[in-house]
Amino acid sequence: MLGASDVRRAAAFWGRALDYVPRDEVQDDWTVLVPANGVGPGLALGLSGTPVQEHPRVHLDLYTEEQAAEVARLVELGAELVEWDSYPDDPDFVVLADTEGNRFCVIDKSRG
Repeated sequence: MLGASDVRRAAAFWGRALDYVPRDEVQDDWTVLVPANGVGPGLALGLSGTPVQEHPRVHLDLYTEEQAAEVARLVELGAELVEWDSYPDDPDFVVLADTEGNRFCVIDKSRG
């Protein structure tokens, strides 16, 4: 489950980002998104009052062949680039934050 201070806003972002739809009616405190095509895991979003972790232990990794284009698309949907202090010298990932501040990575699959 991803925590959110605004479940409806988070559901709108992740729905567009992953091409997911609500399994049931989105509530103010909880929802589950599922793939629009019906294949794949669901994503639960729940109301949370705890602050976002700067270096979360658990986060989503999104893999893509077109990293720059995917990062641009996600930023257009409302994600923000994160000034990440732990990048290696030649990273294959970019750290973003969703509309709730939750960190996630966009991984460049083309780099092996």
